[in-house]
Amino acid sequence: MTDFGAGMGLRGRSGIVSLVDACLKQRPDAERPVTMLLGPRGSGASEAHSALMERFGPAYPFAYVNFGGTQTLLPRYALALLARQLERKLPRYGRSHFPLLSLGLLASDQELRMRSLAEGRRAVQRQLDRFQEENEARHGDYLAAFFEVGMGAVGMPEGASAVALAVFQDALRRGRRRLPGRMAGVFGAKLTASAHWYGRHPLTRNQDPMEALVELNLWRHEGDEEEQQRLNRVLFSAFLEDLRRNAARSFMPRSYLMLLDNCHTEYGRRFLDLLIRARHDDTVVTGLACDPLTVVASSNRWLPRWGPATGDAWPWRLRGPDRASPEDWNVHRPTRDSEDTWWYPLRLRDLNLDEVRIRIELQLGSQPDLAPFTRLKPFVHRLTGGLPRAVHQVLGVLRQSGAPAEGGPEQDRWLRTLPDRPLRIGEQTRTLAETALGHLLRGFDDSERAALADYAAARDLSVGTRVLSPGEALFGEVRARWLLAGPETTVPTLHPWLRRLLLWQLARRPDDWDLAHELLAEHFRSERRPVQEMYHLLALERIDEVTDHLLARFPAVPAVQWISEFDAITAAPNRLPADGGPLELLAALAPRRPGPAVDAASVIRGLVTARWVWSDPLGDPAMRLNDMIAGGFTQLAQLRRNDIVALFNEAERYRHWRHPQTAAGGGMS
Repeated sequence: MTDFGAGMGLRGRSGIVSLVDACLKQRPDAERPVTMLLGPRGSGASEAHSALMERFGPAYPFAYVNFGGTQTLLPRYALALLARQLERKLPRYGRSHFPLLSLGLLASDQELRMRSLAEGRRAVQRQLDRFQEENEARHGDYLAAFFEVGMGAVGMPEGASAVALAVFQDALRRGRRRLPGRMAGVFGAKLTASAHWYGRHPLTRNQDPMEALVELNLWRHEGDEEEQQRLNRVLFSAFLEDLRRNAARSFMPRSYLMLLDNCHTEYGRRFLDLLIRARHDDTVVTGLACDPLTVVASSNRWLPRWGPATGDAWPWRLRGPDRASPEDWNVHRPTRDSEDTWWYPLRLRDLNLDEVRIRIELQLGSQPDLAPFTRLKPFVHRLTGGLPRAVHQVLGVLRQSGAPAEGGPEQDRWLRTLPDRPLRIGEQTRTLAETALGHLLRGFDDSERAALADYAAARDLSVGTRVLSPGEALFGEVRARWLLAGPETTVPTLHPWLRRLLLWQLARRPDDWDLAHELLAEHFRSERRPVQEMYHLLALERIDEVTDHLLARFPAVPAVQWISEFDAITAAPNRLPADGGPLELLAALAPRRPGPAVDAASVIRGLVTARWVWSDPLGDPAMRLNDMIAGGFTQLAQLRRNDIVALFNEAERYRHWRHPQTAAGGGMS
C-alpha cells in the first residue's frame, strides 16, 4: 500500500467532500444523486474515495467495493459485501440490519429440494431456516459468508492514505464481528419472518410469501436471462427497503455512504444499472420514499448506457467538482420521468499550481535532502498538466534517482531527460515514460499506441486521425476514456501529459516524426491555415520559413493578433537533443551566419527559437529564457512605429512571469 495520498486526499477535491457531507446530513427520505467521478486513469478518483473514507468513515456507516479487480463480482455478491460493511456498529448509532436482502439471497442461493408447494409451505420454511442456521454456525450471520467469495473486491483504493487504511480496517474488523456459532442461532431472528415483503413485491408473481421465495429460487437455478435480471432487481429493491427501515428507527443515521470504485468494468456497470433502476422503480414508479443512500462511484470510461461518448444524446452536461452540491444537482438534473435524473456526473479536473505546490511540499518538504525540489513546482505543473498520478510519478523519480537538488545548468540538463529516468514501483523498475504510458493506456495494444504517438503530432486529434491514417475508432476510444484535455479546450486535444509522453516516443522514430508533421503541414497549407502550417514547419525545425512568415505578418496585422499567432506557432513540439540545457539548445538553433545588424528579422528569429524552447518544460525547466524573450519583445516594440503597447506589455509579462493558476501554460497548447 503506497502512502502518497496521506494528508492530502482532500486537497483539490473539497467540493466532493462538501457534497457528500450535505447528502449525509439530509433527512432520510431526501432524494440524493448517484455521484459519478469521471476522468482518465490517474485523475484522482481512487484518492477521492480514500479521502471520503478518511473524512466520514469514523462517524458514518460506509462501504467500499472495487469493481476493477480480477475477481468476478456478481451483483448479488457486491450487494452482500456492501450490506455487511454497512452493518458496522458505530458509537453514535444502533447497528443496521438487512433481513430482506439476507432472505432474498438465502432463498435464491441453495437449490430447494421441492419445486411446488404441494408438500406444504412449512417444509419450505424449514429448509430456509436450516440453511440460515448452518451459515450462522459457520460464519456468524448469513451475509458474513459472502466475504469468503468476494473479499478480494473489498480492498483499499489505490494509493490510500495510512489514515484511510486504519479507518477501513477498523470498519471491516467491527463489521465482521460475529456471535459464536451456537449462540448465533439462538439470538438471530429467523429471516423467513420477512417473507411477506416478497409476496407483495410488484416483480413477484405470487402473493403468498413462501411461494414468492420459491419463485426467487426457480429464477436463480432454472430461469432464463430475463428472470435472472428480475431476481437481481428484486434483491436491489430489498437492499434499499432495508436501508429505509434502518433509517426510520431511533438512534440511526440519516444516510449511508456507499463508495463504488472502477465502475466502468462489466460488473461495475451492471451494478450501477441495477441500483439506478431499483431506486427509480421504488421512488418514481411505485411512489415510495427515496432510499437514504449516498452513492459516490467512479469510472475512467464513458458508460455505454449514456449513448455516444460525445455526450450529444445524453441530457446531462458534465459538472465540475469544485461547486458540487445537492442544490446544483437539483438545478441541473433531468426530469424525474427518466432514470437519468439520478446521475450527477462530475468531471475531475487537474490540479492547479497551488494544489501541486501543496502536494510537493507535503511529500518532499519535510525531508532535508529533498526540500530543494519544492522550487520545481511550476516545472512539475507545466510538465504534467496537474494530473494527480503524473505529479506523484514525477516526484517519485525525483526521490529515487539522485537528481541535482540545487537549481542551475546541471539540474536543467538532468531534467531534460526526465521521461527516460527510472521509476521503481514495488519490485518493478521502468522509465517514467513507460510507467506513465502503461498506466494511462492500459488496454491499448502496441499498434494502437504507435498510432496514437503519430496522432499526437497534431494539436487537434480529430485532424490527426483524418490526415495521418483512418482512426475514428481509436479517436472514439480516446474520448471515451477521458484522455482528451478538459472541457475548456476548443478542439479535441490529448491531455498535455499524455501528448508530451507520446511525442517523446515519436521523437525516437525520426522518419515517422518528419512524415507526420509534413503531412499535417501540407493539410493546413491546402486549407489555407498558415498559423497551423507554420506550427508543423517549426516542429520540423524549418525556422527560417517560420521567421519569414512572422516577419511578413508583423507590419500587416495589429500587435495583439501578431502575438497570438506567434504564441500558437511557437507552442510546436520539438525533438531537440536531450543532452543540453536551454542555453545549449538555443545556441544550436542560432543561424550559421548571423546578420551584421539587429533588425526585425533577426529579432523575430531569436524570439521564435527562444519561445519554442521555453514552451517545452523539458527544454527550459526553470524558465530561464524569460528575460531573453522579454528583451526580444522590447526590441520589437522599438522597431515598430506604432501599436507598440501590446509588445511592451508582453515584454513585462515575461519579465515578471507568474505561472497560470489553471491548466498547464505553454508548450504544445
